[in-house]
Amino acid sequence: MPNYGIPPIALTVGSGCEVYDADGRQYLDLIAGIAVSSLGHGHPALVNAVVRQATTLAHTSNLFVHEREIQLAERLIGLLGGDAKVFFANSGTEANEAALKLVKRAASPGRHYFVAADKGFHGRSLGALALTGKDVIREPFGPYGMDVRFVPHGDLEALTEAVDEHCVAVFVEPTQGEAGVVPAPEGYLAGVRALCDRTGAAFVLDEIQSGIGRTGHWFAHQAEEVRPDVLTLAKGLGGGLPIGACVGFGRFADAFDKGDHGSTFGGNPVACAAALAVIDTIEDQDLLEHVRAMGGVLAEHLERIDHPLLAGQRGSGLWRALELTGPHAAHVQEQAAVRGFLVNAVAPDAVRIAPPLVITPEELAVFIEALPTILDAAEAAATKEPQP
Repeated sequence: MPNYGIPPIALTVGSGCEVYDADGRQYLDLIAGIAVSSLGHGHPALVNAVVRQATTLAHTSNLFVHEREIQLAERLIGLLGGDAKVFFANSGTEANEAALKLVKRAASPGRHYFVAADKGFHGRSLGALALTGKDVIREPFGPYGMDVRFVPHGDLEALTEAVDEHCVAVFVEPTQGEAGVVPAPEGYLAGVRALCDRTGAAFVLDEIQSGIGRTGHWFAHQAEEVRPDVLTLAKGLGGGLPIGACVGFGRFADAFDKGDHGSTFGGNPVACAAALAVIDTIEDQDLLEHVRAMGGVLAEHLERIDHPLLAGQRGSGLWRALELTGPHAAHVQEQAAVRGFLVNAVAPDAVRIAPPLVITPEELAVFIEALPTILDAAEAAATKEPQP
């Protein structure tokens, strides 16, 4: 179907942080399948875990329990701390759908509306899309069967005005990934937590893109010492295998009754084995510290580049955006690929960089050295465009 257009590159194989296309061209992967391939491509720990599990038990459905999903739930709860339970799904959208049903199930009578952020992104299915504040993808599929009120991302005053004792839940991201890696102001999550405590609304935190080490912490909210009522995860959790998770804390751990929700493939043994390998490898190789160090190197060098197309950079850890001075992101993405680098034009004026967490200083240095030339070429391409 034409919803993806015609992708310009056909990838065939990957190794570490490098991928190759069908013509044999090599690229440095600086987007990692949209912050998914945490360990890069072909990592032995991930390969071995998947092969071993696939040859043992590949699927059970939700009619039976298996060892890997119990181990993974225990690991996640151990990393998060506190009284929690986990529901496993197959994607970020499904994790947010589970969260949406969970908070509705837990809500007291009289609570009937939700609050989410402008330009936020929570998924493409109708429930998650109802919470997504991007008009271009949301409006064609309305109306929606729920009342969602949108406020500016990071604006605690606007959020406070929008949330009262009739609000079911507040859905936010610590940093808006699909809006262009836009962090919330410092202290915002603590403010959301205090507001939800005061009004009784549930605090749902979407860490689908920021979780599992992407920012240099296991979970971005841990940097602010804040805990939500419900946490959603996916992307980097499986390192390339499809898995999502909805974590409920406290009373939200047991809000579902038997039969309230389910997934045939959720908690699949192979996907859970992959996620365990990702967590083990991040822990064993101290990749959180590595992410913080590499993120600092990347930010420092980006700030030093003086170019008319580059306004700055933002983000944390290995989750960054090049801030451009105009709507030139598509040209930057195209010219980067010509020179062997995969980046993502996430917004007209922002280019997302989210490489595998295992990227080396030498690999980052190659990209940083090439970036001024990429920007020059993008500027030249922009000047050749016909003017409206």
